[in-house]
Amino acid sequence: MAPLPEDDGRKPGDQQAWTSEQRHALTRHVDKRARDAVESYTTLPEGADPLDKQRARYAALKAARDRALVFVLAYTAVRVGELLRDPNDPRRRGVRWEDLSLEDGSMDVYRKKQQWDAASLPDPVISPLRSYRKLMDPPTERWPVFPTFDQRTLAGLLEDELADRGARPDRIDERREKYARDLLLALEEDIRPPSITTDGARSMLQRLTEEAGIDINHPKHGYLAPHGGRRGMGEVLVRAFGYTVAARYLDNSEEMVRERYSHIEAGELGDVATEALAEVDGGRD
Repeated sequence: MAPLPEDDGRKPGDQQAWTSEQRHALTRHVDKRARDAVESYTTLPEGADPLDKQRARYAALKAARDRALVFVLAYTAVRVGELLRDPNDPRRRGVRWEDLSLEDGSMDVYRKKQQWDAASLPDPVISPLRSYRKLMDPPTERWPVFPTFDQRTLAGLLEDELADRGARPDRIDERREKYARDLLLALEEDIRPPSITTDGARSMLQRLTEEAGIDINHPKHGYLAPHGGRRGMGEVLVRAFGYTVAARYLDNSEEMVRERYSHIEAGELGDVATEALAEVDGGRD
């Protein structure tokens, strides 16, 4: 006799979930971008202009960061708010290199349940993260894995930090002029930038989805949204290993996973019913 729950218009299976084809198309695209950018940087002749080398390294870093982030979103099922910075929640500052163990295949994240917990890093994400780390060569383990590349943010950060270290404005300008991009100076001086934000990741995925020419047929999102990567992995895990294993990987209760992926069970039960009818009807012949 309790009142019916409010209908928000959503049904199980309605939310975006990356299909295998979409996941492969996006990961292939970012992998090619990163490989091309890294090759352009590493094959520059020894006598190349130093600023040209810096520009090439910056382009390689950005492409490698994008590739690593896409692979993590596509294969770990970690919530984007657990991975990147949320300006509205100071506890969510984005994962740092000290939070990752590439040897063990794990990553510490601040979960939705308000506590730190280990998330799995499956094989497909290890190589992109390892090559990206080698290219970045972070000064300390406390550097964000996915720093912002926003020029205005980095410029203000450098000016404030170098001034705090006693540098005069003219000296700061001289230092910045020697670098093609402020991020490279930040790496040199160990001035730690903030992580990219969750909104920044969504903008990045919009751009990459368009670049890759991926067709999206969804009423709400015209691009591969971050939560779609998580739900896509959920679909894979439920179909392959069932609800219990999927719930552990997704850091959700089995009850919630069954509710959110009930369309899978309904489809499987439909197949069972069809098979049963075929057997019964066939037996009457």
